[in-house]
Amino acid sequence: MKDEFEFEPDFDLEAEFADDISDFDDLIDEAETVTLRTAVLQKNNMVALLCIKSATAGAAICRVDPREAMPAVQLYNDKQAALEWFTKSLRTSKKNGWNVVYDGLPLQG
Repeated sequence: MKDEFEFEPDFDLEAEFADDISDFDDLIDEAETVTLRTAVLQKNNMVALLCIKSATAGAAICRVDPREAMPAVQLYNDKQAALEWFTKSLRTSKKNGWNVVYDGLPLQG
């Protein structure tokens, strides 16, 4: 080692497990087709979340309502149907007095 803070691994992970890792290449390609959308809603002193996660195999909608004890998740085989329900739910929330504070990619940090 040239520098005490320079790390040199004992072995090369990719070289050691190249055959095993290659089995997951298809999964990585599938992960790239995943889309996420999060809506943060506000009404009075309450904050709610409405999220959709879709992939080639289907989709899921998650709703976090402060008036409910647990989040609600609905799974869909058809991602287009899930997107329609997400849009419909967001529209209904707006009609019921909820303000959309954020609508986009999931927030991080």
